[in-house]
Amino acid sequence: MSTIQEVSRRSGLPEPTLRYYEKIGLIGPVDRDESSGHRRYPPELVETIEALGCLRSTGMSLADMRVYLRHLDGGDPAEQRDLFARNVERLDAEIERLRVRRDYLRLKAELWDARDRRDAAAEERAVDEIRGLLPRLK
Repeated sequence: MSTIQEVSRRSGLPEPTLRYYEKIGLIGPVDRDESSGHRRYPPELVETIEALGCLRSTGMSLADMRVYLRHLDGGDPAEQRDLFARNVERLDAEIERLRVRRDYLRLKAELWDARDRRDAAAEERAVDEIRGLLPRLK
């Protein structure tokens, strides 16, 4: 049996998050030590919580985590595959948004560098590239 502190360290989930997951039923009720009242997590629940910590780190929603848990034991493999495929698509879109933001900042740095060097041609190129990027930034 593990304490909440141990489970928090192993899973990467803060203690308040563990309590919240229990409160909303994402994880089942956790047994308590009879003398202290402290939570005691059995090994199989700790493994599940570690998996939830990994899923949370990917940005997976609580709703999707529930789907994952529902199909974990004998569920439809196609549903699990689809769940993870959807989350890959979500991350791909997020990565693309980050790339556009990065490119915008890089171009702004180039623009100010050109202005600092008084290089009108480089400044104009940067402005043109920024204008081309703006529709993707919004």
